[in-house]
Amino acid sequence: MHGPRSNSGRLAWGGNSSSAASLLATLGWVIALFAASLLFAPKAVGADDFDECLALARRGEHEKSIAAAAAAIEAGGYGEAWRLAKAQAELALGRYDDAAQTVEQGLSRYSTSVRLRLAGVEALRHSGRGEDAERYLAEIAELAANAPWRYTEAAELVAIGEAALLARGDAREVLEGFFDRALRKDANCREAYLASGKLALAKHDPGLAAEILGDAAERFPNDPAVRHAFASALNDLEPEQAAAEYAKALELDPRHVPTLVALAERRIDSEDYPGARKRLDQALAVNPRHPPAWALRAAIAHLQNQPEEEARCRDEALASWKRNPLVDHVIGSKLSQKYRFVEGAARQRQALEFDERCLPARIQLAQDLLRLGRDAEGWELAETTHDADGYDVVTFNLLELRDRIAKFTTLRNDDFIVRMEAREAEVYGDRVLALLDRAKRTLCPRYGLELDEPIIVEIFTDPNDFAVRTFGMPAASGYLGVCFGKVITANSPDGRGGRPFNWESVLWHEFCHVVTLEATHNRMPRWLSEGISVYEERRENPTWGQTMTPAYRELILGGGLTPIGSLSSAFLSPKSPLHVSFAYYESSLVVEWLVRNHGLESLRHVLSDLAAGIPINDALGRRCDSLLKLEVEFHRFARDRAESFAPRVDWSEPDLASLSNDDADALGRFIEKHPTNRAALAAQADALFEERAFERAKRPLRKLIELFPEDAGSEGPYVRLAQSHRALGEFEEERALLEQVARREAAAIGVHLRLVELAREREDWPAVVEHVEQALAVNPMLPAPWRDLAEAHDRLGDDPASLRAYRTLLAFDPPDPASLHYRLAELYRRAGNDAAKKHVLLAIEHAPRFRDAHALLLRLNRGAPPEPPPLRLADAPPDERTLE
Repeated sequence: MHGPRSNSGRLAWGGNSSSAASLLATLGWVIALFAASLLFAPKAVGADDFDECLALARRGEHEKSIAAAAAAIEAGGYGEAWRLAKAQAELALGRYDDAAQTVEQGLSRYSTSVRLRLAGVEALRHSGRGEDAERYLAEIAELAANAPWRYTEAAELVAIGEAALLARGDAREVLEGFFDRALRKDANCREAYLASGKLALAKHDPGLAAEILGDAAERFPNDPAVRHAFASALNDLEPEQAAAEYAKALELDPRHVPTLVALAERRIDSEDYPGARKRLDQALAVNPRHPPAWALRAAIAHLQNQPEEEARCRDEALASWKRNPLVDHVIGSKLSQKYRFVEGAARQRQALEFDERCLPARIQLAQDLLRLGRDAEGWELAETTHDADGYDVVTFNLLELRDRIAKFTTLRNDDFIVRMEAREAEVYGDRVLALLDRAKRTLCPRYGLELDEPIIVEIFTDPNDFAVRTFGMPAASGYLGVCFGKVITANSPDGRGGRPFNWESVLWHEFCHVVTLEATHNRMPRWLSEGISVYEERRENPTWGQTMTPAYRELILGGGLTPIGSLSSAFLSPKSPLHVSFAYYESSLVVEWLVRNHGLESLRHVLSDLAAGIPINDALGRRCDSLLKLEVEFHRFARDRAESFAPRVDWSEPDLASLSNDDADALGRFIEKHPTNRAALAAQADALFEERAFERAKRPLRKLIELFPEDAGSEGPYVRLAQSHRALGEFEEERALLEQVARREAAAIGVHLRLVELAREREDWPAVVEHVEQALAVNPMLPAPWRDLAEAHDRLGDDPASLRAYRTLLAFDPPDPASLHYRLAELYRRAGNDAAKKHVLLAIEHAPRFRDAHALLLRLNRGAPPEPPPLRLADAPPDERTLE
């Protein structure tokens, strides 16, 4: 197996190595991964003239570059570089026939040139001369094999390596035998950096690509192609830096087609289709025959339900190369990014009809199938793709994951198939199914949906496994769950280290995505899909979802709202993690406002319109009101919500550092003058708390709660005041405050566990059950709450619930299994279940001197009914529960 799980570091390219000559003898065609190289200066005709010719091309002045090269050729300029420069400029303008002719004329004089032939491959393919392109590749292989001593210049090595990649040569051999060798030959070989970086990107290793191309960007800061390639590597890793690199590329060459197309893609991602079309128009003004630009125009038309326009644009994309598999691959990939996996998969199948060996289409189709729940077909395709290319990171990672998923436990009912790690399934798998069933009963009728097949839910203990299943790459942070329509992937609550979350709210959120995606045939704008899910979280449980915070208040009042018509863009390139969270909150606030003012039925009609292919802004206009009016009225609503949030609080930020540097009473005097300043009160409370002046800390903490009762965070005044009461032995006051937190915060597991302790001390068993249930909704993989739950149900006489809790405790490999088996035996005996004898025997096996277990076995064997008082875990003497 080859390839890393990681998305950074050198690719572990391996495999059976052969010589460069034998590799090149296998050349055949796959897909043009790289543009032909720009070239070194010629031997004759002024080097300054040639440098200016290249400078013209790099500024986007391709027409002038062509004219300069043609003039030099006419004047007898020596060297293949002039022909290469001319052909490159012609290719940039989409003049494929002219480029092919330039290459042919150049080869009549420079018959051994591999660089000219490589440049001719693209020209010939787009001129409808695929067989001639294949001939050029075969000639490169033959020339390099027969006279390797002739091709020792760095740029020539890169050209041979690129030809090998087009022929599906061994990636490791190409990297080491050609690209790395070229860099050893010339540490400033621009073409080698570009080729290596693009190879890493083609194999889905953006971390390695960014490392290589970052070095290139430092060496060639004024090269738009280098800036563009570096931006492409950063696109998913550092979106803001990528945007800056794209901007730099356009500053250097305002007509740089690859960058214009990349910026159009980013606009499509944010659902700014007019902006995307503008960028694509700019690209097509330079190269009217550019296939990726036309393919993206076709994707936009599909997303906006314009089938005739889609067909026209696709025809234009295929006009110069009738069976170009990249066209449908690009269209399908964009559709899949919009969760249109059925249509996306169909496009990849069309690409594979053009060329069954097209690896990008095979990889994308495998992922589409897995996201559609067609596991058998998806895994098989991933495996055959890996067999064909052992270096692609995505397929390698997927197959590694497949082996781990095969060990999962599968739980199922009529509506759901849940896959989990075996121990987790034993502990809380039944709770997952129960939660999903409740979500289905609540949300499907609410939105008028009937599911026609089971929904697949996969829960991963390892966050990297979750990321690979979801995105194809590990180390994707910030996501708790993802829904593809009929497939949900989620992180386990036990796999997030010190970052607790409420797994019940996550699954509720994701199942709501199932409902809205199914209801619209996956034709959902990002903001509406997320907005409905967060809104439905809050509606089901006030502690779930997102609510107003001081940071959100500041953003709203500071002009940070995104207009409804472009709200999806807020998810694409956020300024910070706060802005991502705010995008979710604002979207949910729009949904809340729409339902309040226009009714749930109007929202359901909007979803029906989306299913019919009507764009979201048109659907809102049809079912609610004009977009402009909606935006104005929502803006007013959001500001009112923000202004009414803790209205008595003084939110200004004093210079606390200066106050602290003044005399000891400076902060107190400031608070006397500004008694409602939240920052100052919090600083005073923190200082007193750190001094362990708990009695004095009560005053500012109580004032903060009075001013801002919603502030129930883990470092907020409720928790701090509760801790002060605890330190002073005032446990009833502590309990009252912690219960306030529990009613507001879904993931406050420390609070819930402390409330369990307090309830146990009072022997308030209903409260124990309540708070344990809240704790298990955050992390069910802690054994202590299950023990508390078992005892509480035992004390309450709820045998079935007690039995379930004791049985769950066994999954944790407890230190006292004998007492657990004994208690289960008692419960099963009372229920008349034959499992009683099995568990009493297990109790004796673990603790042979367990006298009560022996007595119970005798009663079971005799069928005698005398009932001893129930033995509970807390009551059983240790020497009767365990071995000596």
